[in-house]
Amino acid sequence: MRYLLNGHSLNLIPELCNGCGRCEEVCPHGVFAVVRRKAEIVNRDGCMECGACRMNCVTNAISVASGVGCAQLLVNSMWRRDSARTACECG
Repeated sequence: MRYLLNGHSLNLIPELCNGCGRCEEVCPHGVFAVVRRKAEIVNRDGCMECGACRMNCVTNAISVASGVGCAQLLVNSMWRRDSARTACECG
């Protein structure tokens, strides 16, 4: 599922990342992958901005405005009259 097509608040500062992999473990949509001992954003459009990655990042390498993604998906779906995508499926 795509949420906010390049317009969301997810940000990763690689220099702060310690490569622990928690972001990859807790992300419900596979947004992160640990590559060469650092997290990378590999599926930005899959981010629903739930905040799980930020809450579990011990080095504060990740920032995100939690809760925006699901709401934006619903608004965009209604605006486009896309009845097939009126639920965010995040819970």
